[in-house]
Amino acid sequence: MRAVLMAGGSGTRLRPLTCDLPKPMVPILNRPIAEHIINLLKRNGIHEVIATLYYLPDVMRDYFQDGREFGVQMTYAVEEDQPLGTAGCVKNIADLLDDTFLVISGDGVTDLDLQAAIQFHKEKGSKATLVLAHVPNPVEFGVVITDKEQRIKRFLEKPSTSEIFSDTVNTGTYILEPEVLEYLPDDQECDFSKDLFPLLLDKGEPMYGYVADEYWCDVGHLDAYREAQYDALERKVKMTLDYYPEKSSGFWVGQNTDIDPTAKIQPPVIIGSNCRIGARVNIEPGTIIGDNVTVSNDADLKRPIIWNGAIIGEEAHLRACVISRGTRVDRRAHVLEGAVIGALSTVGEEAQISPKVRVWPNKQIESGATLNINLIWGNTAQRNLFGQRGVSGLANIDITPEFAVKLGRVEERR
Repeated sequence: MRAVLMAGGSGTRLRPLTCDLPKPMVPILNRPIAEHIINLLKRNGIHEVIATLYYLPDVMRDYFQDGREFGVQMTYAVEEDQPLGTAGCVKNIADLLDDTFLVISGDGVTDLDLQAAIQFHKEKGSKATLVLAHVPNPVEFGVVITDKEQRIKRFLEKPSTSEIFSDTVNTGTYILEPEVLEYLPDDQECDFSKDLFPLLLDKGEPMYGYVADEYWCDVGHLDAYREAQYDALERKVKMTLDYYPEKSSGFWVGQNTDIDPTAKIQPPVIIGSNCRIGARVNIEPGTIIGDNVTVSNDADLKRPIIWNGAIIGEEAHLRACVISRGTRVDRRAHVLEGAVIGALSTVGEEAQISPKVRVWPNKQIESGATLNINLIWGNTAQRNLFGQRGVSGLANIDITPEFAVKLGRVEERR
């Protein structure tokens, strides 16, 4: 059986993480989401994967290439001119799909039993089977209702609160017969949930919902991204973690990583390869550290997600935040809960990034600055010279003689 991996999404709600990465290439436990999905496909006996690409397609092609290194055969279909939608891009490769095939979203973290879903599809004689899951808040998803035979009777894409009639939602994983693609027009944008499935329902085609009990999380926004990481680290979802040895229960460390003996580490924690963890560093449960990361002396890490190549300065404090690739957090800086720092940025000494603030890539937060709003445009967030305790700054840098004269004149006029 072949699988179609839907990997064209730009991940707008995950920015700044997706400013230079397609959403399926955002890392979970230091490996792209798409790699975890490919491992899931392999565990379920599926080794032929067609990835549909649109946003930054070369990132995925360069990483997986022909798939041989990952134990699968990878081919790619790139939407060159315009996005064709979830169904349109599959229609575009219909000539490669001559038998029952599986479609799986490239932005989900899951350990679905795909073989059980495929067997259900065959037993029901279904033309289209949607893999469903129960969620506490269905507002963000397509809601599906089935009869006692599990045949789909109704569904609604992303309902309002007043429209919710079920907690069973569409996971974006489908088992399809190739003939259903004949209902779709050529070279036009169309969607499975909005276009194809309602049409199949109207035509009376046999369409069933397989309700899965396994873990499933749609990594559609930054809170979900963090929660999926923590859930995976706590083994709430089955994932292949053989790329790092497990030194002790819940403590994974990559090759050539040096950890000072005075560092305090409380699992579950992942520390990647070629890392340096300094003296008296405190690392609390839920912390994820990528490859080639330096954490300097006395840093305090409470559940941050740190991507490859980051540098964390002495006495820096990180709290349930995301530090992207190649970013530097300098001495005594604080990055607080839910904050996200984009790739190749710098957070200066004693700067503070407030909760939920997002910083786009290649930005500089000046030493001593407090950032309370997202930094998207421009390159620098400057410190505020005027605080509750008066005027403060570096002599001859922040506070020059000219600045002092001007300030004095203003005070004279008051």
